[in-house]
Amino acid sequence: MPRGSGLIYRHYHLGDPERWIRFRTLRRVAKALGHTVILADSALTASEWGADGIYGSSRSLCPKRAGLLHLATAHNAREIGLANRFGADAVLLSPVFATRSHPGGVVLGVARFRLLAQLSCVPVIALGGMSDHRARTLNWPNWAAIDGLS
Repeated sequence: MPRGSGLIYRHYHLGDPERWIRFRTLRRVAKALGHTVILADSALTASEWGADGIYGSSRSLCPKRAGLLHLATAHNAREIGLANRFGADAVLLSPVFATRSHPGGVVLGVARFRLLAQLSCVPVIALGGMSDHRARTLNWPNWAAIDGLS
């Protein structure tokens, strides 16, 4: 992973014990490589599990917890406005491109992504169908790839 990279851990399909065991293993590897670890869960769980931050809708990130990064999901201008209002540290704006997890779903595309990203008061991370090639096409400094099917 490039410098400044991290891990966003979702794995909703696992039961609680299995989810915790897999998180602990991935966190150990990610931290050894100097990466930030973000958990898609509550601030309480993130703190208990030793995550560096949380990921979810803007409203789910409140109240803000000291010591945790707060990454908000957004799909439109209204959600970016909420991320600004609730003080997110960064916004994951999606879906930029088609994804395997939502075949045939509506995507933002490059132009709409850029227009929406300009509304954010904090860094925007491109998400949705991202790959090295698509990131170069997008020409955006921050992007994430989350494969929800594996």
